Amino acid sequence: MADRQRRLVVVSNRVGPLNDEGKAGGLAVGLSDALKRRGGLWFGWSGEISEEGTFSAEHTEVQDDVAMTTIDMNQEDIDGFYYGYANRSLWPLLHYRLDLAHFDRQSDRVYRSVNQRFAARLAPLLAEDDLVWVHDYHFFYLGSELRQCGFKGRLGFFLHIPFCPPEIFTALPASHDIVRAMLAYDVVGFQTETDRRNFVAFCIRELGGEKLDGRRVRVGDRTVMAQTFPIGIDAHGYSRFATSPEAGEHEEMLRDLAGDRLQIVGVDRMDYSKGLVERFRGFERLLEDYPENRGKVQFLQVAPLSRSELGAYVDLRRELEELAGHINGRFATLDWTPIQIMTRGFTRRALAGIYRAARVCLVTPLRDGMNLVAKEFVAAQDASDPGVLVLSRFAGARAELSDALIVNPYSTDDIARALQRALTMSFDERSHRWERMREAVFAGTAAHWCDEFLASLESFDPVTPETDAA
Repeated sequence: MADRQRRLVVVSNRVGPLNDEGKAGGLAVGLSDALKRRGGLWFGWSGEISEEGTFSAEHTEVQDDVAMTTIDMNQEDIDGFYYGYANRSLWPLLHYRLDLAHFDRQSDRVYRSVNQRFAARLAPLLAEDDLVWVHDYHFFYLGSELRQCGFKGRLGFFLHIPFCPPEIFTALPASHDIVRAMLAYDVVGFQTETDRRNFVAFCIRELGGEKLDGRRVRVGDRTVMAQTFPIGIDAHGYSRFATSPEAGEHEEMLRDLAGDRLQIVGVDRMDYSKGLVERFRGFERLLEDYPENRGKVQFLQVAPLSRSELGAYVDLRRELEELAGHINGRFATLDWTPIQIMTRGFTRRALAGIYRAARVCLVTPLRDGMNLVAKEFVAAQDASDPGVLVLSRFAGARAELSDALIVNPYSTDDIARALQRALTMSFDERSHRWERMREAVFAGTAAHWCDEFLASLESFDPVTPETDAA
């Protein structure tokens, strides 16, 4: 690198918070850490809807060395870009749910238009030597649009959700356009090796590209690095959350509620990718096949509402509430309710206390880019009485947390067997498994993820092979 450090410019759909008050999600925590350490610009949507939309005045807030600049969207943008293309087309498709994906020309048009407008508003704020790091499925086209605006500096992209196989992705009418647009970036990052391979396979099979050494792929005159960068959490910070007064209060409440019963918890957004229906049926199978657990265990599912304007999410909530009612009606006694579902959210400190009170955490998505709940559960545990993580084989976190009990989330029998094993596991085995997972969580932190990606972006040479950075 030259005499001075390049400025970091981060682009994501939502911006902030820069200071984590215990409510920020994984993406925000990771990015805010990088920006606070390096300084720079964070650019994205303001969260506001106005008639001017992407033509609105910029809103800028400065904290120390970080500027957070946002613009509005109008109602057409929100309907077509966010609810339409991003969450009715891309989200289900990339999570392997072709049966739930909807494709229409209007939302495609609005999605491209929003990407173009965000690039046009960002371009004048950039210097040639900036490091620009674009995030997630909302902005596949943004790098290509920045190139059209004349930006020739370093461009990186990170996809926080899965990238499905070419056989599925080609169902998207604009699949070729999207991947060609991704080739405008210098480094394209993925959560898992499977996601990276799927992207490279699309480049080769569909676009006639070739795989080069140094994890590079060339299509036409463009060469990009496609690399795996598994995202982490602020492990030290989250372990401190677990011993905070707020966490202690929630831990005590949950232990009082459970009494001498063992507590199972799940924490997920209300989303069909999280395997919630299958999870509830797995818990029901536990009570069927291992009747000694009746009256002895409780299951708390925290599932804050997500994208509740979309029909698939309304249907999911109804199905879960009916299934919980069915299980309780079948097994409950006067002094025991087997399953409880809560659709309100908790702060991350409160969740840390809930995790700490649990004997078992069920993390069983049908498909997930990473799933940071798994890592937060591990970081929150008390070494004197650690809980057991039951983890889907289709969560990105599986690659790092192999000492969890790995299950097929589509199999109710598999979930039930894993729950029984977790509930009866000896302290020595619980402790050994947790210690190994803790090492992985504290090694692969959010700061490590940021540093690895940015190091690859700064050093990338399209001609000279690179060593693997992740």
